[in-house]
Amino acid sequence: MRFDPSKGRCEVSDMKQMTIFIAAALAVIALSLAPSSAKTTFALQSDAFTDGATIPQLYSCDGKSISPQLSWTGVPAKTQSFALTVFDPDARQGAGFWHWVLYDVSPDVSSLVAGVEHAGMDGTNGRGKTGYTGPCPPPGDTPHHYIFTLYALDFMPKGDFDGPQLDDAIKDHVLAKAILVGRFGR
Repeated sequence: MRFDPSKGRCEVSDMKQMTIFIAAALAVIALSLAPSSAKTTFALQSDAFTDGATIPQLYSCDGKSISPQLSWTGVPAKTQSFALTVFDPDARQGAGFWHWVLYDVSPDVSSLVAGVEHAGMDGTNGRGKTGYTGPCPPPGDTPHHYIFTLYALDFMPKGDFDGPQLDDAIKDHVLAKAILVGRFGR
């Protein structure tokens, strides 16, 4: 192939070069017309705090100990239910503490209002009760991390679970997971 300045275009001198030129042009056209292959990212967020920020006192034991608002986007197409856990890995000298175990949340749900109740099945938290229990680290501790993990599942788990039991029940059924981390100290 050579450029002919008098004609303002490239000219192909033989059939092999012409075939290569046409194949390359078709590949560029196909790539520009192909649907985007970018995957949607499953994400969890809250109106109450951003990832890595401090959880407001309202949601702690020093406040009303209600769950913060949560919402999510990028749900995988085959999601049949959601599960949500809130875990503090800094509690009890690194043994951790389960603040919320929630599962069998409908795949049609994309958010939970602050203080939500009966959004699905509540599992047993670290206090031996069901439902959300707010951050309550010992006064003077460095701020603890509260890991909110939302799981998109390919089934609806049935039974009564605490945090470790739920983790075990869903381990082979997670389509995607989204994490939001808040901090709280007293």
